[in-house]
Amino acid sequence: MSTPLEVIFKNYTAELNKAASDDNIQLALFRAVKSYRDNTRSALERFPHTVQLAEEVLEIKKESIKRMDELVAQARESIEANNGKTYFAKTRDDALKLASDIIGTGKIVVKGKSILGEELEVREHLIEKGNEVWESDLGEFILQLRHDRPMHIVSPSIHVPREQVAKVFTEFFGRPIEPDIAKEVAAVKEFLRNKYFTADFGMSGANVVAADTGAIVIIENEGNVRICTGVPPVHVALVGIEKVVPTFQEAMKVAEVTWRYANYTVPGYINIISGPSKTGDIEKVTTYGAHGPGEFHVIFVDNGRTKMAQEDLFRQGLYCLRCGGCMYECPVFQQVAGYFGYRYLGGIGAIWTAFVAGGLENAAPLVYTCLRCGRCVERCPVGIDVPSMIIELRRKIVAVGYSA
Repeated sequence: MSTPLEVIFKNYTAELNKAASDDNIQLALFRAVKSYRDNTRSALERFPHTVQLAEEVLEIKKESIKRMDELVAQARESIEANNGKTYFAKTRDDALKLASDIIGTGKIVVKGKSILGEELEVREHLIEKGNEVWESDLGEFILQLRHDRPMHIVSPSIHVPREQVAKVFTEFFGRPIEPDIAKEVAAVKEFLRNKYFTADFGMSGANVVAADTGAIVIIENEGNVRICTGVPPVHVALVGIEKVVPTFQEAMKVAEVTWRYANYTVPGYINIISGPSKTGDIEKVTTYGAHGPGEFHVIFVDNGRTKMAQEDLFRQGLYCLRCGGCMYECPVFQQVAGYFGYRYLGGIGAIWTAFVAGGLENAAPLVYTCLRCGRCVERCPVGIDVPSMIIELRRKIVAVGYSA
């Protein structure tokens, strides 16, 4: 009789083999990897100070993770001083319950892209509770219609070429959509406009949070996050506790390095949100809920991050900026996209899977897929030593009686 781990390996291997022979994935990845490398090279040539700034950001992250509990407490105080509401979720179940309690049932929710949201499966949870939830990021919207999962943390639908997008949209919208990217984008824009302005809640993640001001920083290009967080009457943000840094100036340094290594000279939008909308234009009396949300809720999520921080080697996994550069350089990812992954993807994804999103059993196939070639380390702006962590995870797997 097969053990659960054997079943996990069997299913994972079948998915990898299928992905490796999928012409659509190969076509999409060929286009994406070339674009990423060209764009990143151009961005770093134009802003060469970024490489040195990344060294400074590494020190910021090291210090922040050491002080994680203290900084989260400070961030909560700052947000609440700005008339926001904060919550702490120790586990995934805690986070989902908090989100459910805030949102309730029978509501319309528009959601920005959030890796933490994928970790928690928050969209699926809210839909099960009777809500209508729409991903507003174009790539996530495509995957929602395909009942698919992200294949890259920055470009989630990287594996879906325009021809396949056209087929999905033609079926969903009930009219022919040409495989022309501009026309595909326009179709989604038209559909989501109504959702934005009828939504009861907007939901987002955060790239980084400043403890001193309580400001959350969200990097984006499409403008969808700006609408999600600025139009509905209530904004709910999900934040991993590793995202908090001491000061606003340090938060902006983290943000700049993140977007530069994500292959952008500068993103289309840099959202800075510290509380609900407000005005003091009548008699200088502060009144909340002006043109934007009247409520701002921030859920800080642990879900294994504290445990990761307590282990000297694995602590560096929390330095990850989520730029996604390592994946484009990974030889395995270039063949199978995010099928080399679980909730989190690639070599670094194996570490995050083991600690926060799936456990050692679901991490095991990823751990033994990683080639330990080190190309991810060369690309990583903060030099995370994934190969060393992979070796240690292999030791852990063997120690508890698993084997590949």
